[in-house]
Amino acid sequence: MPSNGALTELARDIVRRAQAAGAAGAECTIAEGDEFTANVRMREIENLKEAGSRGAGLRILIGRRTGASYTSDLSAEGVETLVKSAIELAEVTTEDPHAGLPEPEEMGAIPGDLALYSADVEALETPFRIDAAKRAEAAALDADPRISNSEGASFDSHVGRRIFANSLGFAGEYRTSYCSLSVVPVARDGESMERDYWHTIARGFAGLEAPEEVGRIAARRALRRLHPVKVDTQRVPVVFEPRAARTLLDNIFEAVHGMSIYRHESFLAGKLGQKVASENLTVIDDGTLPGLFGTSPFDDEGVPSRRTAVIERGVLKSYLLNSYAARKLGMKTTGNAARGLAGNAGIGHGNFYAEKGVQTPEEILAGVADGFYVTELMGFGVNIVTGDYSRGATGLWIRHGELAFPVSEVTIAGNLKDMLLGLEAAGSDLEFRGSVAAPTIKIGEMTVGGK
Repeated sequence: MPSNGALTELARDIVRRAQAAGAAGAECTIAEGDEFTANVRMREIENLKEAGSRGAGLRILIGRRTGASYTSDLSAEGVETLVKSAIELAEVTTEDPHAGLPEPEEMGAIPGDLALYSADVEALETPFRIDAAKRAEAAALDADPRISNSEGASFDSHVGRRIFANSLGFAGEYRTSYCSLSVVPVARDGESMERDYWHTIARGFAGLEAPEEVGRIAARRALRRLHPVKVDTQRVPVVFEPRAARTLLDNIFEAVHGMSIYRHESFLAGKLGQKVASENLTVIDDGTLPGLFGTSPFDDEGVPSRRTAVIERGVLKSYLLNSYAARKLGMKTTGNAARGLAGNAGIGHGNFYAEKGVQTPEEILAGVADGFYVTELMGFGVNIVTGDYSRGATGLWIRHGELAFPVSEVTIAGNLKDMLLGLEAAGSDLEFRGSVAAPTIKIGEMTVGGK
């Protein structure tokens, strides 16, 4: 990769060129990265992939009209074409009264090392990465004779750099890295065949779980799904394991997304300051937590990342906004601008999570006489406008406070409004395996649709 500062200076130069060509405002994003994937299946290498990418995106303003362009050619000629294309597009677009850059006083970056980059990822040798994937799969295959097959194991890694500069004088850059390891074993017993997976991810290799542990956990998860039954339709408590509970956070993010609010396409529109969930739920968006996957020193408009309480003890405290959505709603940006290289900034999250509670998962289960423990969700039956919720689900039945037998081919249904208000417990087992995280979550009652 080029030395620190070279690409930042290029981004500044692109902004200057855009202004010289007639742009009243301009912002440039440059991203580069190298990624690697090793896939193995049944103890053999299936494929290896190495790829590098680099590109620049420019967004300019002429009055209230915007134009955006993108290039992977960072030569002088490529930059000239980039600027020319953005100017030409702005000249033919219609005016948008809410278009613009953030206010100058909103610009900035979190100081210090946020532990987003680990040099050990670049130092990993290819045979070592392949071996890690093989070890994870072997541990799953060797865990039990009923693990008869595998959909494979994968070792992935990425190192990259992101640069942003705009005509308000802001310029910043940061490096990132991560590596991950996953395995998908298949268990078979008689006519019953089930799959499951486990994965680990970290900014540096030293933060990963051991390959053998990843394989063993994946095997246990697949084995416990064998010989599932379909239960009768009934209304019971539903407990979401963390992996499934994360999807509820995805739904909440959609519902507090600034543009969903502006368009009144969210069941949380107009609810700021109101109780929208039980006091057991606190949802935080925090882009400042060192080493995590939704962390960055600044958002994609050059506004510092921050911690935002979205729902606090059941009360809706904030929506998530970029500067465009903020202007539409007459509010201030929450530092949640997100974009690729091309086009206008959208809205993204930092580390978006439900705060952990005090009960262990075992204690939550112990309080359920009869209920459903969800380990996987299928389908997209969630209407963010109305809150209506219906998804295919797989998991285990809870009987007398313990996981009793596997269940599949059922649906769970309710309404997100009722589900959030009926959230009876958040577990103590919060872990970040990505930028969205949740502990075990118990909803007091939902309809489980089976036979």
